[in-house]
Amino acid sequence: MTYDYLIAGAGLAGSVLAERLANGLGRSVLLVERRTHIAGNAYDCPNEDGIMVQEYGPHIFHTIKKDVWDYLSQFTEWNGYVHRVLARVRGKAVPLPISLETMERLFERPFTAEQLAEYFEQHRVRLESIENARDVVVSQVGEELYELFFKNYTKKQWGLYPEELAAEVTKRLPVRLDRDTRYFADPYQGLPRDGFTSMVDRMLESPGITLRLGTDYRDVADTEEFDQLIYTGPIDEFFDYRLGQLPYRSLRFQLETLEAERFQEAGVVNYPNEEDYTRITEFKHLYCQDHPKTTVCYEYSAGDGPPYYPIPTQANRELYARYKALADELDGVHFLGRLAQYQYLNMDQVVANALDLFGRMRTDA
Repeated sequence: MTYDYLIAGAGLAGSVLAERLANGLGRSVLLVERRTHIAGNAYDCPNEDGIMVQEYGPHIFHTIKKDVWDYLSQFTEWNGYVHRVLARVRGKAVPLPISLETMERLFERPFTAEQLAEYFEQHRVRLESIENARDVVVSQVGEELYELFFKNYTKKQWGLYPEELAAEVTKRLPVRLDRDTRYFADPYQGLPRDGFTSMVDRMLESPGITLRLGTDYRDVADTEEFDQLIYTGPIDEFFDYRLGQLPYRSLRFQLETLEAERFQEAGVVNYPNEEDYTRITEFKHLYCQDHPKTTVCYEYSAGDGPPYYPIPTQANRELYARYKALADELDGVHFLGRLAQYQYLNMDQVVANALDLFGRMRTDA
């Protein structure tokens, strides 16, 4: 059989594009995935006790893009979960991002919005320019809060101190002058009611999509006929590392099921300083699930292992730019997703990029 498209990777990027090409353009798609499951790192399933878990760490969908939300809502209902994160510092669990609630719990004194703004103004470091992730934080909240919440957490997460990383790493977390303890202020957020895996499975129900799990695209590229390739894996791997290997940060997860209804106050608790792990996730919060037991996930950052996060340094961006130049020379090959684009993309950005690429393909069709 000749396929119109071969898509490498059945995560969100590849699955959204497969669905659109099959149902939106009537194209035939061969979707291959090296792992034995769909949904990529958002893969979730019930464990042996019936508790929904995410094997690759917490994923909460959030977006300001109504078109992205509406697109995914064709394949799922949402459970209404609102993400809240605590950080354990100085023996206390305080909300992130930093807000009035955070400061009052941390310093055990009341703040008004005006007093908090004045505190930040007095403590922030005045810089002529923002050069790195450390500069972002100290220019907003000063050295003390930087040391408490960001310095060591970033070192654990990335293997580098904030001054060694691009500013985008810490720009993701705002500072608030109110009592909003939501981690994300996006108007659309939550988890698919039946899980991410179920949502993606519904995307792939089209008869125009042929799915093969446990299959590397290289295993079929020479044996199957297809017109165009969409690649969602690491871009340096695609080119056999001919320019050198792009650095990625990996993760390790330790899941434990406990004889307790609840383990912690929030779905995610960060540990910026004392512990080896970066955070603990309790999945029952995320899935709004009632169960006499609970499953928690200890998350450790690692230098070796499967690639999760592109490391945003200037040298790495320059190497990626050289790989992208090679990619731009290819006809009929499209690079899509966090690893292929070497960007730290949220799930909604991945979906939006896939829909944008589909829009360009539809125009060219």
